[in-house]
Amino acid sequence: MAATEGTLTADAVGASQSLETEREPIRRFDAVDRYLKWITEIPAALLVITEVGVLLAGVVARYVLNKPLLWSDELAETLFLWLVMFGSVIALRRSEHMRMTAIVNRLPLKWQRWTSTTALLVVGVVLLILLPNAKDYMVTQYDILTPAMQIHDAYRVLGMVVGIVLMLVIAGVRIVEEADWRGVAGAAGIVALVGVAMALARPEFAALGNLSLAVFFLGLVGVCVAAGIPIAFCFALATLTYLTFAAPTTLSVVVGQMDQGMSSLELLAVPMFVLLGLLLEMTGIARVLVDFLAALVGRVRGGLSYVLLGAMFLISGISGSKAADQAAVAPVLFPEMKRRGANPGELVAQLAASAAMSETIPPSLVLIIIASVTGVSIASLFTGGIMPAFVAGLALVIVTFFRSRGEKSGEGPRPTAAQIARAFVIAIPGLLLPFLVRYFVLKGITTATEVATIGIGYSVIVGIFVYRRFQWRRVLPILVDTASLSGAILLIIGSATAMAWALTQAGFAQSLADSMSKVPGGAGGFLAISIVVFIVLGSVLEGIPAIVLFGPLLFPIARELHINDVHYTMVVILSMGIGLFSPPFGVGFYQSVLIGRSTTDAAIGRMFPYLAAVAVALVLVAAIPWLSTGFLH
Repeated sequence: MAATEGTLTADAVGASQSLETEREPIRRFDAVDRYLKWITEIPAALLVITEVGVLLAGVVARYVLNKPLLWSDELAETLFLWLVMFGSVIALRRSEHMRMTAIVNRLPLKWQRWTSTTALLVVGVVLLILLPNAKDYMVTQYDILTPAMQIHDAYRVLGMVVGIVLMLVIAGVRIVEEADWRGVAGAAGIVALVGVAMALARPEFAALGNLSLAVFFLGLVGVCVAAGIPIAFCFALATLTYLTFAAPTTLSVVVGQMDQGMSSLELLAVPMFVLLGLLLEMTGIARVLVDFLAALVGRVRGGLSYVLLGAMFLISGISGSKAADQAAVAPVLFPEMKRRGANPGELVAQLAASAAMSETIPPSLVLIIIASVTGVSIASLFTGGIMPAFVAGLALVIVTFFRSRGEKSGEGPRPTAAQIARAFVIAIPGLLLPFLVRYFVLKGITTATEVATIGIGYSVIVGIFVYRRFQWRRVLPILVDTASLSGAILLIIGSATAMAWALTQAGFAQSLADSMSKVPGGAGGFLAISIVVFIVLGSVLEGIPAIVLFGPLLFPIARELHINDVHYTMVVILSMGIGLFSPPFGVGFYQSVLIGRSTTDAAIGRMFPYLAAVAVALVLVAAIPWLSTGFLH
């Protein structure tokens, strides 16, 4: 028996050693992943802090000391591209790039793994094509010197090259770690086959003329998006293949267009407001605002649902990020709402609809991005966005009133006037923040980019000295999350900018303008078609890619039809919000399900009354321009 046990033990040791040998590459790649984590997350966090410091220093020097820093904007813009690329790397490593998964998630597990492998291969192909062209673009930028600091622009573009290299490494590591080699070979074969087919079809693409645009920008993009490939890489792939096989052009122009699209100083507002939104939750500002609203109406029937709508309205005016808004409000309200017997699916529906309602509330990131890509005044958009959101919010209040008639009003005594007054006093620092943000922009004291740094500084001070809830251990994760989300958003903007440039060069913009300008019904018909288009695009492509891609094409048409820019913006954003939070494809809906800790099945049927309310508000906003423009003068 002893000999037998010894033999078994020896066999086990041999098997163990064999297994360790097989797993050695995985351990090595785990180490690579850890190195990548530190060499990207630490610099990204430092870049976020530096950008906040540079912008805030510029505001203080200009308006407090009356000694403008001539180099501050240049330094901020130079570092911005590095921040975008490091953020994109982090998002790829953490699988946080925006993509549509509604179709892929319904496939059998085996096919889900295969599509994941294919997506990684497509990402790798795009990066391999971009890398040499990014190096060429960097060389051409070397002779350009910044006016104030007199440094070569190539040092800024170097951030793009470094980011592409790091993303290539991550894509390679993920392919080796997560896929079986048969799956890799099959996916690689299909990718290669598609490439060969396109190369052989060059004469046919030339004969098709602009009809070939449908093959690349509808067919290829549609297939890639449905397959769960990150949207930024879908856009880049379509543009690169079109310019290679249908309209031969030097591909370094794609890199140049991506650079212009995602490194504009105005877009630095994106990471700044994302950071501000995350700080609201961490410092307790979001909680005290919710507590005050709960003290006012929390004990009436459906009261906490009204609090949810009010909190989203208030906090949207601070953070600019819908994901940050939802993450700040839901954990505070949902436990008590569930304790009172609220259906979890109903809560998710209210959360999603309130996010769709609040898309026009300044300083919404969508407002800032529209201003950046269309040239519309940010101050005008900030002024015009309040009333459409109020109309949509009122519509949601009416639906909530009828759907909450059977709800318990809550337990315990109603708060006294003294308790409400105390909650108000505690909430004053938080209540002041949205007004400060809007005041600084509307009075021209800061730009929309700079004002977020005022909010960040204010939130830190309030969190440390007033609410005493500043958690230092969460600072690094918040900075990294800021970089990751910003990188994912801005890489889409860069890719969509290159795609829009290709469409414009092909004459699609002019063709679209000609056809849309002949729509029956004039301005009203154009608005109706725009609503349908942006609901669909908001659902399939996410809001920001749709805005960046089609905003520059459609806004000039709206102007030709004498539709006010601000009015059209509000119609577009509300339409996009409905699509973004509409099941089964809207990414925002699934985001709400995750934040609300519920299930898709529990929420999907309860969404439609709330979405219908926002749709009614959209029709009113489209039909009554005054709701968007009445306070502009």
